[in-house]
Amino acid sequence: MSRFECVPNFSEGRDPAKIERIASAAREVAGVTVLDIERNPDHHRAVISLVGEGDALVDAVLRMMQVATATIDLTQHHGEHPRMGATDVVPFVPLGTSTMKDAVQLAEKLGARVGRELEIPVYLYAAAARRPERADLAKVREGEFEGIRETIASDPARAPDFGPNHVHPTAGAVAIGARPILIAYNAYLTTPDVAVAKKVAKAVRARDGGLPEVKALGFEIHERNRAQVSMNLTDYRVTPVHRALEAVRREAARFGAAIEESEVVGLIPEDALYDAAEYYLQLHQFDRAAILERKVRAVDASGPGAETIRSFTSRLAARTPTPGGGSAAALAGALGAALGEMVLAYSIDPAKPAPPDLPEVVQALTRARARFLELMDEDARSYDAVRAARRARKERPDAPESQAGFLKAVRGAAEVPLETARLAVDSSQRLDAVRTRTRPMLASDLVSAIALFRAAAEGALANVSINLDDLKAAGEPIEALAAEVERLRPRP
Repeated sequence: MSRFECVPNFSEGRDPAKIERIASAAREVAGVTVLDIERNPDHHRAVISLVGEGDALVDAVLRMMQVATATIDLTQHHGEHPRMGATDVVPFVPLGTSTMKDAVQLAEKLGARVGRELEIPVYLYAAAARRPERADLAKVREGEFEGIRETIASDPARAPDFGPNHVHPTAGAVAIGARPILIAYNAYLTTPDVAVAKKVAKAVRARDGGLPEVKALGFEIHERNRAQVSMNLTDYRVTPVHRALEAVRREAARFGAAIEESEVVGLIPEDALYDAAEYYLQLHQFDRAAILERKVRAVDASGPGAETIRSFTSRLAARTPTPGGGSAAALAGALGAALGEMVLAYSIDPAKPAPPDLPEVVQALTRARARFLELMDEDARSYDAVRAARRARKERPDAPESQAGFLKAVRGAAEVPLETARLAVDSSQRLDAVRTRTRPMLASDLVSAIALFRAAAEGALANVSINLDDLKAAGEPIEALAAEVERLRPRP
């Protein structure tokens, strides 16, 4: 199942009733959950975090945007945070086995509907950007609502990707895109002087030579009589929270200021907080498996409704058709991915900048592990479908639909282990490519992970071959599938 986070930002931070109406529109859509609502009166902005499946998430966000368009008037809107629309920005974030390509497709699908149904101009940004300069949200939002309103019709650089060549009179325009997990993180200084916050923000943000993957602005927060450095950490594995905080602290000290408090806006991955805890507590050899809540979750995961390795292997050993070799191959792949993640977790020093490819491999292995676990069940279901189709063909041997159903089931039973093999080979290659930068003391773990991937690929391809024999006997073309099997087969 493909799942995504979506974090639409709305230009309303002072009226809780309006914000609740916007959030309630998403709660009406099955398959979508509202995880969190953050509002800031000074920024005059609300951030609502959702999670759900792709098409349902698009429907939910469109409903939220309909409410926002009807209730927010940008001509009367004034806040510290720059804005271009009543719904200002809508990012889709891939989770689990979902890919950035999937997230881009959702952004495009929503953008087309917003332009057509709400008549709001849409700019695709970040990974969904169709123009290089629009990868940067700040460039898209430049000039804000008023500036875009004046130039959209006359400046070709302002032409939207979807929707009309004029802003909506009260709802403005919107940026819709796809990006990795982002941490919105603010630091309050011990001064009300916004000039200090602006200087600090300039020093720490990437575009002015500061920290990589950090965007920062300085604001005056009137209700607290404090200046704020507002940051977006676009890749917390490259610049973690603690490094951003220390950079702000260091720069603020140059102007006689300190950090009074910091805050997270919206949601944050737990590993980002563990990174900070390990840094400040100097836990250089800390094993995150020792965290109490993780231990409890592991116990919960083995309770009612969740299958343990022990129970799965008992079913595997039984004289029953499923689960079989295909499910076992997928389990081997999941174990290989988990072991690879562990090797890289110990090989990436949270106190130092990580080479960008190592976090990418970690994320790929995390997605692969989740997908392998799904393939375990899918393999059993696909074989059960073959057995059912074979019975139907036996009962009605002359019926064309029986033969067609059997061939469809067999092809499905070949495609599932083929995906397992592809994923195992890809995961093995990714892990092997960074072998030289893993800790030598973890060499045996790395070898075990790659061996598990090899076992997963070999076992899965054996299952594919059996199903190809059935397809070939039925006169079905198998050349392309057979060629892929040979390409994926591990070499001595």
